[in-house]
Amino acid sequence: MGCRFDRHVHGKKVIVVTNTTIAPLYLDKVVEALTKGNPAVSVEYVILPDGEKFKDMDTLMKVFDKAIESRLDRRCTFVALGGGVIGDMCGFAAASFLRGVNFIQIPTTVMAQVDSSVGGKTGINHPLGKNLIGAFYQPQCVLIDTDTLDTLPDRELASGLAEVIKYGLIRDAEFFEWQEKNMEKLIARNPNALAYAIKRSCENKAEVVSLDEKESGLRATLNLGHTFGHAIETGFGYGQWLHGEAVAAGTVMAVDMSYRLGWIDSSIVKRVDDILLRAKLPTAPPETMTVEMFKSVIAVDKKVADGLLRLILLKGPLGNCVFTGEYDRKALDNTLSAFCKS
Repeated sequence: MGCRFDRHVHGKKVIVVTNTTIAPLYLDKVVEALTKGNPAVSVEYVILPDGEKFKDMDTLMKVFDKAIESRLDRRCTFVALGGGVIGDMCGFAAASFLRGVNFIQIPTTVMAQVDSSVGGKTGINHPLGKNLIGAFYQPQCVLIDTDTLDTLPDRELASGLAEVIKYGLIRDAEFFEWQEKNMEKLIARNPNALAYAIKRSCENKAEVVSLDEKESGLRATLNLGHTFGHAIETGFGYGQWLHGEAVAAGTVMAVDMSYRLGWIDSSIVKRVDDILLRAKLPTAPPETMTVEMFKSVIAVDKKVADGLLRLILLKGPLGNCVFTGEYDRKALDNTLSAFCKS
């Protein structure tokens, strides 16, 4: 964290947005790094409750309250210190406060480092659906320090690996094969393996985002497993399942559906199951999930266009996928029936 922020902090005022878990670990270090060699900078901070269930309008208001009380101006900088929830909320606050101020990401989880901190998607959840309120807003910089993963709980580590696995499946077969050889190293937090996985994931994400920032087509492919996964998260109340856990189960469902459509062969189905199990991730939704619950949540998914649910499905050899509404509806029904109670 001894990084110099001078180039990225333009004004005299900074607000760090973090949570109750991360603040005792890293807040002092970040405040010190922000003020080191730059005594004119004053740093405020706001510590939010930890968890997906607090990614809402009420909690977001606490950030605005602090920013307004602290008389922050248009030259101020918002710094997100935490995982994906903090990054999404701080980014949305930065996009909205005074119609847009400077913003820096310091992601502290695998999930945030490989996925949510890169690409400028920010926002909050609504009781009826995940990430339905937000903005595309790019950070000035993303500072990744893999040492922060030393304090990450095992379950959170595994959750982040769901997104790493996704990059291999949708566009980078070579990376998927590397993961198959190195999954035990990743789970054991081997620093070299983690650094490589994070770097390769960020490169994949940045490449896709640079081609399609506002998600008109290509960028949507980054949501493999997310339509089914968001239904699990929404159906069970945010925070019961971690995002990556829900995405893992959702990925298995998307792969199952791709196979039912005849778009991939059975070896890919088996490899996906195997790698998720080795990553200690779920390969099916909660047992109490019903077909009706899925259908009601899926109806308000962001990828619905003109009443048609478009899905990201695998098609062809490993590393290829499509974002499409052109599929046999029976395959979707059959997949839902196979994984959920009727």
